[in-house]
Amino acid sequence: MSKTYTLLLFIFVVLASNLQAQNTGAITGSWKTIDDETGETKSVVEIYEQDGKYFGRIASLQKNKDARCTECSGKKKDQPIVGLVIIEDLKKDGDSWSGGSILDPQKGATYKLSAWFDEDPNTLYIRGKHWTGLYRTQTWTRN
Repeated sequence: MSKTYTLLLFIFVVLASNLQAQNTGAITGSWKTIDDETGETKSVVEIYEQDGKYFGRIASLQKNKDARCTECSGKKKDQPIVGLVIIEDLKKDGDSWSGGSILDPQKGATYKLSAWFDEDPNTLYIRGKHWTGLYRTQTWTRN
């Protein structure tokens, strides 16, 4: 009986450690974006790592699910917003991420991007900075 108990305890500890590792400081995963005006969920963004950089694509929209990026330019012009890569080339920078860009599909504008956690690894701060020095910070929550 004690071997079974020890084995179950070991499995529990391993699983709990694995879940903690997934949620502590990992930018990868599924994030809910919040509308600044209404406070409601606007979309879900999947952030993933590729070749040491981080990218994010819109996985779903709450409204206008068939919307297209009509204001975008280049290859993204008129592409469906769901599936669109809006975060590109973000790099780990100590306890935060920087050096990438983020696309606002409603405006078709691209901004310099930085991202960080304060204390809660389930709350991600996303800051898009315009070339003028003006910026906007959004709070995303882990989905």
